[in-house]
Amino acid sequence: MTTIGVLALQGAVREHIRSVEASGAKAIEIKRTEQLEHIDGLILPGGESTTMRRLIDSYGFFTALQEFGKKGKPIFGTCAGLILMASKIEGQDHAHLSLMNMKVARNAFGRQVASFEQELAIKHVADDFNAVFIRAPYVVEAGAEVEVLATHQDRIVAAKQGHYLCTAFHPELTDDNRFVEYFVKMVEQSVETLAS
Repeated sequence: MTTIGVLALQGAVREHIRSVEASGAKAIEIKRTEQLEHIDGLILPGGESTTMRRLIDSYGFFTALQEFGKKGKPIFGTCAGLILMASKIEGQDHAHLSLMNMKVARNAFGRQVASFEQELAIKHVADDFNAVFIRAPYVVEAGAEVEVLATHQDRIVAAKQGHYLCTAFHPELTDDNRFVEYFVKMVEQSVETLAS
């Protein structure tokens, strides 16, 4: 069975675990870098990106996460996870993991009070996905190699680049597992590709 880890430093870890298991894969909480060797894909959950970066550094995850991606293993970032994956962050001199060629804006849809739900058409996933946005970022610019999967108000809110996937919304906070199932399929395909 495919095993997907959820980086368990901060954020909606339990919800992602539930969603991965509901999508037919095994899910484990990742709290130590050596656990990365035993998983096929990884989710960077929502939370607070600056805090998550500090914890990533404190627990020695920074290089380990980049190396995990370089092996061709899929990584999926939701909300703060999307910010961690970007190569540029508006208003900041330095990005975090720089896995995807895109520039993002933090808290772009407003603060906590500006949280909302929106039905989205998501390429490869669904025409009617109910997306939950909480202090959501969005992608301001995407490189040519980045495939836009969904937009809201002409802003990019879901994207894919090779084996990297990101959303500005929280697919784990609803009972609709179709987006997480899409990531699970990406991981399953990657397992086959890396094995051959």
